[in-house]
Amino acid sequence: MVRTIETAEAPAAVGAYSQATATDDLVFTAGQLPATPDGELLDDAPISEQTEQALDNVEAVLAEAGLTTSDVLKVNVFLDDIDDFEEMNTVYSGYFDEAPPARSAVGVDELPKGVGVEIEAVASR
Repeated sequence: MVRTIETAEAPAAVGAYSQATATDDLVFTAGQLPATPDGELLDDAPISEQTEQALDNVEAVLAEAGLTTSDVLKVNVFLDDIDDFEEMNTVYSGYFDEAPPARSAVGVDELPKGVGVEIEAVASR
């Protein structure tokens, strides 16, 4: 059975999607943008701040499911400028310092709302 996960500690979904969905074993977060829980978009902030906010949002969604970053199996990072990889990776490594999950980081042409990064995760219960 699939259930949805929602928390006020991360930005509300702005379309036809949930902040996360879960089965008995897995939790899939939606892509988290660098927006505060009250909806302030950090699109003009340095990529380090955008990455931190997006990862804070991932953590909040995971927490609502009773999980932490240590439960994450896979992360996908989307960057609108692949040259931001090192700066993103420096911040990212602070969230996944021991036994980091598998990860893909790709450069894309555009991200929603003109942000520089979007991050999604898959975690196991």
